[in-house]
Amino acid sequence: MCKVVKNYTFPRQPDVINHMKSAFIIISVSCLLYATFCVIMYATQRRQIYFPTPESQNSAAESFFFPVADAVLKIWSLDKEREAAIIYFGGNAEDVAGDLAGFSHLFPDYAIYLVNYRGYGGSTGKPSETALCNDAVAIFDFLAERHLNISVIGRSLGSGIATHLAALRPVEKLALVTPFASLAGVAQAHLPYLPVSFLLKDRYDAASLVPKIKSQVLMIIAENDEIIPRRQSDALLEKFGEKQIEVVIIPKAGHNTLDNHNQYRAALKKFFANKRSGFGGGQNVSLTLKYEKCSKTL
Repeated sequence: MCKVVKNYTFPRQPDVINHMKSAFIIISVSCLLYATFCVIMYATQRRQIYFPTPESQNSAAESFFFPVADAVLKIWSLDKEREAAIIYFGGNAEDVAGDLAGFSHLFPDYAIYLVNYRGYGGSTGKPSETALCNDAVAIFDFLAERHLNISVIGRSLGSGIATHLAALRPVEKLALVTPFASLAGVAQAHLPYLPVSFLLKDRYDAASLVPKIKSQVLMIIAENDEIIPRRQSDALLEKFGEKQIEVVIIPKAGHNTLDNHNQYRAALKKFFANKRSGFGGGQNVSLTLKYEKCSKTL
């Protein structure tokens, strides 16, 4: 027999409709706010990637202005008469003039050029991936007429630019400091709730360029890097051949505190000690993989 449930009252139709309307309004407002946030992030993204530094002065070094398409770059230089040269591309908020004294000590046998990106340190123009990478190629071509060979150091954002350059030009030695496989991957790690791959303009997809790089490579990783996720550096590392790259991990170092560690400077100095290595210039590379964690003060 069927059991009759007494005193059960079905919701009135107006109540159901009101609940549905409320849910629809909440969902619509949430979607609108999310879409608005995405639009704001898209429109302001370069202001969240590039943090230009003001122009600085340094009486111990020379600087010159280098014209490129739609801009003029201020480039610091040391010992321009040397046969071998190093070009340095810094981080997204770095005043590269701050590296002049340290680099002069680390690389006494090299001419050194430190690039102020567009909008940074006395350079004109606005930064973007296309502009900065094209500028790097133009600078290399200019200096290649004046030096026997050219090596490159790229730090953080600069590692993406340095990788791009090494894929297009015969870079002798390539040092990548706190590097990433792609800026899109870094951004996605910090903003997992946003469709970064859809929104990002400047992607710096370094990993995809590795097959074109023939340089001898040093990768320096900060053990406690709070900006570049370790998996991003590892993803880039995996793209290189085992005989092409040397990796040094600086213990207890953060993204912006590498300069406080002697191991960081020692790794760079050792890597560039022999400026005529025979690598680079489009030749095959043969360097045993070293994936080591520095544990002593050098």
